[in-house]
Amino acid sequence: MKLMLTITRYIVGILFIFSGLVKANDPLGLSYKMQEFFEVWGMHNLNDYTLAFSILMIAFEIIAGVAVIVGWQMRLFSWLLLLLIIFFTFLTAYALFSGKIKTCGCFGDCIPLTAAQSFTKDLVLLFLILVLFRYRNSIKTSMDTRKSLLLLGLTTLFSFGFQWYVLRHLPVVDCLPYKKGKNIASQMKIPAGAIPDSTVITFVYNKKGQEVEFTADQFPEDFDESVYQFVKRYDKLVRKGNAEPPVKDFVLLAASGADTTQAILAQSGLMQWLFIKEINKADLKELKQTLLELREIAESRKMPIYIITPVAEDVLNLLAAEIGNTPVFRSDAVAVKTAARYPVTLYLLSDGTIVNKWALKDNDKAIQMLSGL
Repeated sequence: MKLMLTITRYIVGILFIFSGLVKANDPLGLSYKMQEFFEVWGMHNLNDYTLAFSILMIAFEIIAGVAVIVGWQMRLFSWLLLLLIIFFTFLTAYALFSGKIKTCGCFGDCIPLTAAQSFTKDLVLLFLILVLFRYRNSIKTSMDTRKSLLLLGLTTLFSFGFQWYVLRHLPVVDCLPYKKGKNIASQMKIPAGAIPDSTVITFVYNKKGQEVEFTADQFPEDFDESVYQFVKRYDKLVRKGNAEPPVKDFVLLAASGADTTQAILAQSGLMQWLFIKEINKADLKELKQTLLELREIAESRKMPIYIITPVAEDVLNLLAAEIGNTPVFRSDAVAVKTAARYPVTLYLLSDGTIVNKWALKDNDKAIQMLSGL
């Protein structure tokens, strides 16, 4: 029994640590996933708190994983883990059976799992945690109190410190479709071998005050236009495919409203893209100085710079002097927050392929590299 509990502790602990570390690499990703659940549930008032929830949940996963492996305070942590895994299982079950959420973000964007895979994983973890909960009183720590507290203290510092770092900069491991080396135009195409949705044309007619539906090969035998009045036709989904491009809904709209996406992506040579998801007052002074330096580089090296933002009005009002004649393109907020994990993120592209990218806090590194080109 002791060996079984030890193995179970290590499996549960390692899975929680791994899950927490993967998500800690991009806490905004989990925050956006929480917002997706809240939107479906109509709990829009909680959207402003999702980043705080994300940071705390990720830190707890890592800390709890270490505590379970060490066997420290199992009476407390067995309860906390049980409550957490019940909550996770509910979320993955909702995603699977409602069909309203495609993925639950259990391992972030680095290891995407389907709703079914996530639900299965949580059921296995639920069983293992129930075992630990059943025998929680017989599990003793393998370390003395002082060493346990020191280890958990260091784990806590690392959990919050690492998340603070990636939120100020960018994810250490980039698992998004906009990572370095990716050609954006190619990422907007459906991957080779993908299976498209299977649909069938369905007709809706009104027959004596009731609507009836049928497909082209299943017309009723008594069909007569004097009895059946046409209402509409639509494509009914028969089988869901996986024919989705990695980059979706990425559009660059000029001030006139014209779609310039393909024209910009088709440009050859080097160019700079400055994504501005939002303008924080704390970043405004630094943003203004950076924009002036980037414009100077653009002019001296014939390297165009484009501003891409969902808040074009704010950008034009607050940065009018610094923008000058720099083109400002409107883009979808979801696409921008996927591409820009920091509210202001700079991309360097060559022939439409991402060469490098920096958060505003790393503007000195960006300016240094761009100046040397």
